Amino acid sequence: MLSRRSLLKGSLLFGSAFFLDFAGIAWPSSLRTRQNDRKGKLLGILDFIDESPVPLDTPQGSELDGRLYSNLAKLEPANPITLTENFYIRTRASELLPDPATWQVKLGGLVERPMNLGIAGLRKAAEPMGTHLMECAGNVRQARFGLLSVGEWAGVPVSEILDQAKAKSRTARVLVSGFDRYASESRTSIPGASWVFSPEQLEKAFLATELNGKPLPKDHGAPVRLVVPGWYGCTCVKWVNEITLVEEGVEATSQMREYASRTLQKGVPRLAKDFDPASIDQAAMPIRIEKWGVADKVQYRVVGIAWGGSRPVKVLQIRFNPDEDYVTVDNFHQVSNDPWTFWTHNWSPKAPASYLIRLSVKEPVVEARRLDSGYYVRSVEITEV
Repeated sequence: MLSRRSLLKGSLLFGSAFFLDFAGIAWPSSLRTRQNDRKGKLLGILDFIDESPVPLDTPQGSELDGRLYSNLAKLEPANPITLTENFYIRTRASELLPDPATWQVKLGGLVERPMNLGIAGLRKAAEPMGTHLMECAGNVRQARFGLLSVGEWAGVPVSEILDQAKAKSRTARVLVSGFDRYASESRTSIPGASWVFSPEQLEKAFLATELNGKPLPKDHGAPVRLVVPGWYGCTCVKWVNEITLVEEGVEATSQMREYASRTLQKGVPRLAKDFDPASIDQAAMPIRIEKWGVADKVQYRVVGIAWGGSRPVKVLQIRFNPDEDYVTVDNFHQVSNDPWTFWTHNWSPKAPASYLIRLSVKEPVVEARRLDSGYYVRSVEITEV
């Protein structure tokens, strides 16, 4: 049961009063549609099937092969921010990383005022940049979709830095690069931490120096990393050490080419300018299935999250097998695409069986390519109804 402090925190986060559903769990009143008013007893949490038993919330491996998969099943609306120690990691810090105390970001290329940005100055200039979601473009079912997290960030807007440098060309693009030398050869990844953007694509981006109110940890890109809200994590370059303004016709970097399919590009463009924005489409999935005893009957509640996209959607739909029609999710109200929105759906399966849980958005103008393809489908085995 949520504590009074958690309820207060949740109400501030959602800006609305809370109500209790049949499980006795607090949810924003703005989500209320059809709810069972009876309280029940939680009988257990069902695990998703056909997913690898990877360790969650535990760092493993090193350097390019280092990973940490976040346990999304533990998320609650009152605590929507991922603890720093549980925030996902796609690549761990290099053993060759230079001393952070002397770190500098070199700003050069087609600029009137080249400069070196010292880490002390960046930390002093850092300001709160808000709560933002980050998802690895390679977030997959085998990793229990655990390469997905939300944090509170502080840093320096990239646009302010570029304004100080004064670009020589209006068509120049911005190459952001990070330290990418490693002591060991990787079994899974290619070195090359860099991405090319237009200045307009970096209007909301920032150089982060803090995560969740504390200095950025080394495995999360310390002393400084790029954060591009709404874009996949592969564009959020860690260990940033160089920002270079380059000609419009610059070729795509090796990292851009490596992630072309995972960022839903049309083939593998040769030039950086021909890459579509690596932004996250509208997405949604269940994060846990709760089994409840209510009035001597078994009921299930699907708890999930929705994220991504550029405009909030009004209706989220769910189905439990391919031969079923979609129905509207009971409790869903999205007011922002970043970070994530919690939703719940009360479910009474007709018979013991394996079920495939799939979500869909109703608005045809909303781009949801991964969601539409069934990318975030999850399976569960029901043994009691």
